[in-house]
Amino acid sequence: MISKETVEHISQLARIDLTDDEKKRFGKELAAILEFVEALNEVDTSSTVPMSGGTRMSNIMRKDHEGSGILEGKADELRRAARASKKSYIEVPNVFES
Repeated sequence: MISKETVEHISQLARIDLTDDEKKRFGKELAAILEFVEALNEVDTSSTVPMSGGTRMSNIMRKDHEGSGILEGKADELRRAARASKKSYIEVPNVFES
C-alpha cells in the first residue's frame, strides 16, 4: 500500500482535498494501479514494433498568412478601448481561481 504521506503529496500536487477515508481508499487504489503496471513490465515485448502514437493519422496543417495589419500601430487605441490596462498590457478578468 502507498503511504498516507505519499497520497497527501499527490493530492496536493493535483490540488485535491481528500478526507482521511479517501486517503486510505486512494492509497489502496494507487497501489493496485502500480501493481498492474509492474505486471505489464514483465510482458515480453521484444518482438513488438515500437509506436510513437496510436494511429497513423497526421495533422492537417494550413499555411500561415500574414494578417492585414489593420491593428498595426494602434496599441494606444486598443489600450484606451480596454476596460483596464497596466503598462503596455490589457488586463482581463481571472480565468482560474487562485
